[in-house]
Amino acid sequence: MKKYIWNLFTHFAETISRTHTFHAHFSLLYTIGVTAAATLAASIHHRINPSGTANISLIYILAIILISNHTDKYRYGILAAIFSVFSINYLYTYPFYEFNFTMTGYPFTFLVMYFISILTSATTFHSKEQASRIQEGEKLLMEAEKEKLRANLLRAVSHDLRTPLTSMIGASSSYLDNETSLTADDKRELVEQIREDAHWLLHMVENLLSVTRITEGGMNVLKKTPEAVEEILFDAIATARKRYPDLQIHMCIPDDFLIAPMDPLLIKQVILNLFENSYYHAHSTQPVECTLDSDEYFVRIHIRDYGSGILPEKLESIFDAAPSAPTSAADTRKGMGIGLSICKAIVTAHGGEIRAQNHPEGAEFCFTLPKEDVHYESDD
Repeated sequence: MKKYIWNLFTHFAETISRTHTFHAHFSLLYTIGVTAAATLAASIHHRINPSGTANISLIYILAIILISNHTDKYRYGILAAIFSVFSINYLYTYPFYEFNFTMTGYPFTFLVMYFISILTSATTFHSKEQASRIQEGEKLLMEAEKEKLRANLLRAVSHDLRTPLTSMIGASSSYLDNETSLTADDKRELVEQIREDAHWLLHMVENLLSVTRITEGGMNVLKKTPEAVEEILFDAIATARKRYPDLQIHMCIPDDFLIAPMDPLLIKQVILNLFENSYYHAHSTQPVECTLDSDEYFVRIHIRDYGSGILPEKLESIFDAAPSAPTSAADTRKGMGIGLSICKAIVTAHGGEIRAQNHPEGAEFCFTLPKEDVHYESDD
């Protein structure tokens, strides 16, 4: 028996000589440290209660579970289980400081404990491996979704940037080729068209930079601070009126002062994108309505137009980062493209939700922001 124990400790020594990586050294040192701590705790317990061998077994089983959870190889839990069985027999059962498996009941008791220890180690290690595989699978799924989003963005960019660039080239060519024959009003109209397309391209670049931040870094890139939602709305409306002088907006806010943690620049961009969508695609016959309300957990922002509405078949995919087929001349000139997908990415990163629906006189977009800070978990 003593020879077997010597071989066991020799195996430990050989393990030390074979391990060269940090994780292997850590696992071995952790195993030695935890078994030593368990032996110390068991010795204290045995001194207080010499007949409590069953509780000492539980101390060693707990040590085996800890070792299996925090080491990178199956063998460390197995070695700890073997060490535990022999330690209990040698140190805490009569006759003390001798190996004796021949007394009545001892062979069965220690055999059962040995198999319980081995099973506990194996189960814990396999559970850890399974959790690791699940985490790796989730990571791969997230990477696949990012790649899908990048592909959709590439298609959207090629679609949405081509039309204003073509328009700018055409307007500038017309100006240069016919400069002498154009009237002052014609020249001004061409320059205004170029300026409008340039502003729209700048807005598109802002959107692209935002979606890159969100898709690459998720919630970690957000600079969230408690902000008054009304102030962000007023700022967005002022900017929208400068960009689109013909856009009329009516705002309805509650008496309560609403605060939500957010990245104010990104949330402002969401609101501007929704206003832009109403301006270019809805052809609203009435002013766009912007309403703010809340419940116990969320702040809600509604943007309702009174125009052509959304085709029913597009409601489910309207926030996808892919260009949609144009339904009018305005849509041909400036497609929906990635603007709404940016809104979804930003709102989701804040822990909120965004949806679109039709009403009898047009369409309504609504997004929520949590009143308390939350962690981002993409479900796309």
